[in-house]
Order: sequence, then C-alpha cells, then structure tokens
Amino acid sequence: MQPNFQQMRLHRNLVLAVIDGLFNIFNKGEYADKEVAILLKRDKRWGARDRAFIAETVYDLVRWRRLYAYIAGVGEHFDRPNLWKIFAVWAVLRGYQLPKGWKQIEGTPVRRIKGRFEEARKTRVLRESIPDWLDELGINELGEKVWEQELTALNQQAEVVLRTNTLKLSPKQLQLQLKKEGVDTLLLKKYPLALQLKERANVFKTSAFKEGFFEVQDASSQLVAEFLNVAPGMRVVDACAGAGGKALHLASLMKNQGQVIAMDVYHGKLKELKRRARRNGAHNIETRLIEGTKTIKKLHEKADRVLIDAPCSGLGVLRRNPDAKWKLRPSFVQNIKETQQDILLKYSKMVKPGGKLVYATCSILPSENQQQVERFLTSDVGKEFTFVKDKKILASRSGYDGFYLAQLGRNPK
Repeated sequence: MQPNFQQMRLHRNLVLAVIDGLFNIFNKGEYADKEVAILLKRDKRWGARDRAFIAETVYDLVRWRRLYAYIAGVGEHFDRPNLWKIFAVWAVLRGYQLPKGWKQIEGTPVRRIKGRFEEARKTRVLRESIPDWLDELGINELGEKVWEQELTALNQQAEVVLRTNTLKLSPKQLQLQLKKEGVDTLLLKKYPLALQLKERANVFKTSAFKEGFFEVQDASSQLVAEFLNVAPGMRVVDACAGAGGKALHLASLMKNQGQVIAMDVYHGKLKELKRRARRNGAHNIETRLIEGTKTIKKLHEKADRVLIDAPCSGLGVLRRNPDAKWKLRPSFVQNIKETQQDILLKYSKMVKPGGKLVYATCSILPSENQQQVERFLTSDVGKEFTFVKDKKILASRSGYDGFYLAQLGRNPK
C-alpha cells in the first residue's frame, strides 16, 4: 500500500455509510460485495463519484484491515469508535484533510500515523495485511519468494474484465457498441473474448449488458471453459455451475449446439443461471439440482466433457474478495480438500470413455490443485484416467486472478 499525501475533502454522509458497512462486515460477517450493494442504494441523490468513493473505500479498508488496525492501535475490536480510528488512518495515508468539528476523529495523531506506517512496512503480515496462519500456509506451499509476489498482486484492486457473448457479436463489435455508450475498453491479446475497461464504470446499466452482449468475467476465469476443448453437438456437464458464468461461456463456444447440463446443490444459483441464459440467448443449457447421488448416477459415462470447478479456499481471487482472508479458517482450508477429492471421485464417473474432465479451482495452493489431481489419479476411479495437461495461473504473473486447471482424459474401453 502506497500512501498519497495530496489534500482532498471528505463528506460526512459518505463516511457514515462506510463506517456502517465496515461494522456489518467485520462484526456481523456480512460479505463485502453484498454490503456495498446495499450501501449504494441508501441515497438516490448520490452521483457516480459518491458511489465510487463508498465502494472503493469500503474495499480498501477491508483489504488493509490488519495494517490500519495496527497503526490505529485498536487490535481486533471493531466497535464504532475503533472503526472511526481505522478510518482516520486510511484518510491520513490517502491524503485527505481531516475535517474540523468531526468529534469521532478529533485529535487524530497524523505524524504518529505516518511513523507507524513506515514501521509496519518492515513486517510482511502487517505490510500485506494478512493473518499469521495464512502467511505460514502460503510460505509452506509456495515458498517465500513466490508467496510474497502473490500477496502483493492479490492486494491490488482487480481490473474490470468483460467476456464477449459470441452468440450475439464479436469482441470488436462489442468494443464499438460500448464506446457509443461512453465506455472505453482494451482488447486483450492473450484472451480472445476479453475486453478490459480503461476506467471503472457501472457496465450493468448499459444497453449492451441488457441485450446480453457480455458478462463480467475475469480474464483468468475465461480460460477455464476454453481448457475443456468443447465442440458444437457435444454433451457437456458443468458439475459445480453456481450462477453459471462458465456454463454460459461453454454454450457460446458450442454455438448453442449440443447440450450443457449445469448442475449445482443450490437452487437459487441455478435460478439465476436461467435468468442469465435467457439474456445471453443461450438455449442449449439445462439446469439440474443435485439432490443426491442419483442425480449423478443418471449421467454415469454419458458426458463428452465434464467441468469440475471445485469449491476451494478462493485464495486466487482475494483481489475481488478481500474479506475472504478474514473469514477463512485453517479448518475450512483443510476440510475443503476432502470435499474436492470426494467431488472428483463421484463426478468424474459422468465422463464417457474417451471423454475429458477438467478440474479447476480459483486457489493458488498446490495442496488444492496438482496434489489433488495426483491423489485422484492413484485412486481406483482415477486409474481410469490419464493426465493430459495443466495450467497454473498466478496473479503476480498474469495480472489477473489466480487459477489452476487440469485436463484429464478417460481411457477408452
């Protein structure tokens, strides 16, 4: 985190919204993205700049929680007076002029804050603002040098990247359409369907979005469906589909021909996928709720391709979900590995002999990634598969989210 000592003004009603949001995120376990969405609806008079201030300030304070709390000297106690102290630290380091007459930040020790910031930069867990246990885990799995590079990259604000819906238009056509609506983008060479926003904007209000011309999807995430190597006419299963970003991508890669079976254990997510599919004009997606082992057994050896976008620690996507590092627990990281292996063993049976399976996570930990694939391949079920290739995507090298992809082929009978 680099401080900015230019002088700017603060507005009380916006800061009060930030404090309310932080209170709910830190004390009630609310998710930052949902809390920000609620805050932005609080006052219809707020303009784009006001809304941007609230969203970016909340995310910034969540991302650097440990660092700011250390500088403020408040520990892990996030009552409102302490949140004001943490906010004052943020404001000083960001170059804001502290308003006179605000009782909550009277007597803020500006010089001491700057001194403690310089002191904190010498210690990685403070400088990168992460829990001790997570720092130890990262070093053990990736080594000190790579882990340090990843932490720095994962503490950057995520770029806004769009994926073109090629069922409706080309990336170049989308770029021209968005430009007409005042949104400037860059085409990304290594990602054939991706457009990156030059400046942050609310793209969901554009007619291009309402027409289903694009989805917001990180560049690394766009590599997952491509890795499955699908073709029109295939039967493809997205076994952990969620709200369906990758299922929609698969439908477009298949030119709406064949069948994408999008499965999940959460009915609400599949309902959202149906809504998105209608907007996208993706007609070859069928949703199926996983209600037990029978749902999977019905598809044994019937899919040309199976995508397992497995539940994981989410450490590769901390740039967009900074609150995850405070919500995560060592026990969850340990338990999710058993869940991943269980899903691999059960869902892989849906692949036809001669078909392909892709195992993917948005984690950067080898224990959730290549080690899980190695473990699976030594199991009785896994012996029917052959490792084809994998891809390790680190945020520090790609500039986008951290991901892991492994392609396995089921041996012909």
